[in-house]
Amino acid sequence: MSRPNALGEYLRARRELTDPADAGLPVVGVRRTPGLRREEVATLAGISADYYLRLEQGRDRNPSPQVLQALARVFRLDATATEHLLSLTTARPAAPRRPRREVVPLGIRQLLDTINLPAFVESRMFDVLAVNRLATAVSPNIRPGVNRLRALFLDLAEQDLHPDWEQAVRGMVAGFRTSVGSDVDDPRIVRLVGELSLASDTFRRLWARHDVTPLAGGTMRLRHPRAGLLELRREKLPISDSGGQILAVYHAEPGSASARALEALGSWEAGEARSTTSADTGTA
Repeated sequence: MSRPNALGEYLRARRELTDPADAGLPVVGVRRTPGLRREEVATLAGISADYYLRLEQGRDRNPSPQVLQALARVFRLDATATEHLLSLTTARPAAPRRPRREVVPLGIRQLLDTINLPAFVESRMFDVLAVNRLATAVSPNIRPGVNRLRALFLDLAEQDLHPDWEQAVRGMVAGFRTSVGSDVDDPRIVRLVGELSLASDTFRRLWARHDVTPLAGGTMRLRHPRAGLLELRREKLPISDSGGQILAVYHAEPGSASARALEALGSWEAGEARSTTSADTGTA
C-alpha cells in the first residue's frame, strides 16, 4: 500500500479554496479550475512549479519550514492552520498501533461528580469517556461509548438539538482534523471517516476541505425538549498526560434565562435520580 499523502492532500484542498483575488491576482475571464493554479501558487511562494507539483503529489514530503511558511502566506492560513500544515511533515517511525483502553484520571472523575455543571471527558477521536448526570440530561448522546462526531451526523434526535446544525458540524469536523493531526492513517480514524463519508454527503464535503480550528471554547445553542432554548458557553480544557483527552464543560451567563433553565434541568435530573434510587431500594 502507498503511504498516505496528508501534506499533498492538504495543499491541494487549500489551493482549490483560495480565491485568486484574495491572493492578489487579477481575475480575467472564466477560470476552468477552482481556486489557484499550481503555477500561481509556486510563483507566489517563490518556489519552482515542478517542486510544488512534487509536494502535492507526495514525491517530496519534507519541505523546509521556510517553504511551508511561504505556502501558508499564499493560502492566507491562520496560526492554527499553519501549525497543522507544519505538523504534516513531521517524520514518525511506522509502528503497529495496539488499541488501548482509555483511562480518565481519578481526580477528573471526582471533579465530574462534584461540579454542578454539565461536564464530560472525550478522547482525541471525540469518544465520550466519562460524564456527569447533568451532561447526559443535556444530551442523551453525551454518555460513555458514544462518538460525538458520529452522533451529530447520524442521529436525528441529536441533530434536532442543534438549531445551528450546519455551523455545529462545520466546527466539529474542523476540530476533529485538529485533534487527530497527521495521524489520519490510524485504523480507527480511517474506519470512522469511511463510515461517515458513506453515510453523509455533508461530512464528505467538509472533510475534503481540510479545515482546522483551535480546540478551544466557544458559544453554542441547544433546543432542548424539556428546558427550551439554551444559549451556552462551551469550555474545552486539555487534561495533561492523558493522550489528548479533553474536559468539556457547559455553562450559561449568570442570571440569564439559560442559566435558570440549566438549573431547573439539574433539579429535574436530581429528582428523577432520587426516584430511581428509591424504587430500586424499595423505600418510600
